[in-house]
Amino acid sequence: MTESPAADEQPYTGHTVCSHERSTPLGDFLRTETASAVVLLAATVAALVWANAAPGSYDAFCRTVVSLRIGRWGVSLEVREWVNSGLMTFFFFVVGLEARREFDMGELRERRRVALPLLAGLSGMLVPVAVYLAVNAGRPTAHGWGAAMSTDTAFALGMLTLLGSRFPARLHTFILTVAVVDDLLALAAIAVVYSGPLGVPALLTAIGLFGVILLVRAVGVRHGAVYALLGALTWLAMLESGVDPVVVGLTMGLLTYAYPAARSDLEHASRLFRSFREQPTPELERSVRQGLAAALSPNERLLQLHHPWTSYLLVPLFALVNAGVTINGELLSRAFTSPVTLGILLAYLLGKPVGIIGSTGLAALLSRGRLHPPVGWGAVAGGGTIAGVGFTVSLLIAALAFTGDRLEEAKVGVLAAVVCAFAATWAVAGVIALLPRRRQVRALLGTDRTVIDLAAPVDPERDHVRGPLKAPVTVVEYGDLECPYCGLAEPVVRELLADFGDVRYVWRHLPLPDVHPSAQLAAEATEAAAEQGAFWEMHDRLMEHQGALRLPDLLHHAEEMGLDLDRFHRFLRTHAGAGRVAEDVDSADLSGVAGTPTFFVNGRRHHGAYDIDGLSAAVRAAGARAVFAD
Repeated sequence: MTESPAADEQPYTGHTVCSHERSTPLGDFLRTETASAVVLLAATVAALVWANAAPGSYDAFCRTVVSLRIGRWGVSLEVREWVNSGLMTFFFFVVGLEARREFDMGELRERRRVALPLLAGLSGMLVPVAVYLAVNAGRPTAHGWGAAMSTDTAFALGMLTLLGSRFPARLHTFILTVAVVDDLLALAAIAVVYSGPLGVPALLTAIGLFGVILLVRAVGVRHGAVYALLGALTWLAMLESGVDPVVVGLTMGLLTYAYPAARSDLEHASRLFRSFREQPTPELERSVRQGLAAALSPNERLLQLHHPWTSYLLVPLFALVNAGVTINGELLSRAFTSPVTLGILLAYLLGKPVGIIGSTGLAALLSRGRLHPPVGWGAVAGGGTIAGVGFTVSLLIAALAFTGDRLEEAKVGVLAAVVCAFAATWAVAGVIALLPRRRQVRALLGTDRTVIDLAAPVDPERDHVRGPLKAPVTVVEYGDLECPYCGLAEPVVRELLADFGDVRYVWRHLPLPDVHPSAQLAAEATEAAAEQGAFWEMHDRLMEHQGALRLPDLLHHAEEMGLDLDRFHRFLRTHAGAGRVAEDVDSADLSGVAGTPTFFVNGRRHHGAYDIDGLSAAVRAAGARAVFAD
């Protein structure tokens, strides 16, 4: 007996075998960033309103001293310091987690793709710093160059996602990597340039604790409490040393590895759950929790836990205690003639795009095309302008570099840069939209080949194929004939093939016997029918009768189809098709497929909904890339 999709569940996002691949992790990250950008904007507006309506209470709140003590040990910091040096550590931890995920599982797992965003990130910081220093040359305010170099990950990605389909999703990955480089170098600048007097013993203690973290990680310790304790001690040691401790968060995030859930781990978790269902004891309950936790990478579990908190609470709280500035005519007239305000504004509005676009173009030229962006040059231009959103780290460094009037002027420059960067990106998107369709697609997608997720290439001599054998777009589905979600996807696939005449469709077996006991035999039945030239007829029939897949049912289907029944039965009895099915299962494991249905479009895993709109959009994008690749 097979399960049915719940009535209130989105029918085209489900997967069997507890698959966590309902959407791309980067997509989940960006959806959170989109909503959090709105919350962040609201917190910024609230800070401005509060600072202008009651500046005395705003300053008093931000300067309130809060102490945490255990016996004679304790830490006393102002509210703003607790937020900037304490809570923001978790923000940088989440940024590090997402960067590590992309490095382990996303676009950046192809190491050649790392070089270009690293170069763009470095240049996208050096050029703005040069612009700021040029404006502030010979002035004491030149010391504040660090406030003009770092892209705000949350705001930039959130605003980019708010522009919707105007820019391709791969641009988000490119900008995320650039932003992580920003954060790393910015935190290095904070540690070296903008920290207080250096306490050598405490710093050596922090380095020693970090060595312990590396050792614990190397021996395979997975208990989060161990890392939380070591991370907290390292944070305290860094704080005592005079170096801003937020660097601890990013470092810990980058050290937390990511990997896809293995099908064997998911099957083990399923067996544990069935045991618990039959005998619900506390011991089995703990085993189930441990089995579920072991199936997911630490990166995924921690990102799922911390990202909503940082996006909806910590970063907006940071904006609340840092973005408040009392705006009046005097400040505005002073600010827009101030080298601090102008330096920050010009650094972000001009320096960021010039640094990112220029270094990307120069790298492509000097490497003769070996290094080129994962998107078109129009999208690179939009990425360069949106990188001019420098909010969180910029305000953080400004608060360390300036006081009094200079700090107020720096805040005006940062806020103005956010508005101007979004307007510039919107303008770039508008210009691209005016281009002819073919040039527009090329400007957005470029000619770079996509990362290939499908480990075993399609072989028309071996695979079961529908549609033109030499079609420019190939859709591969790993499916289970008893899986109800595969049944929901089947009419969508047929509609897709009807709508697109230049698509070939490939079915590969991934029976999941731990949840679908008849799936393996059903898969072998299609191979028995294939031996008589009737694979697709049997495939379609079994999809229509997913509740009738036992041996008598399969024999009845074969008889109704007019197959040689003795030959069919002998094929099933000897499991002659088991080897062919096992080959598909092995290729699924190599491709990291954990649940059904899982689709690949031109070798790239399709994430998200597999309704007609979702699959059609993926096919159109793959077709456009295929045209330019030719």
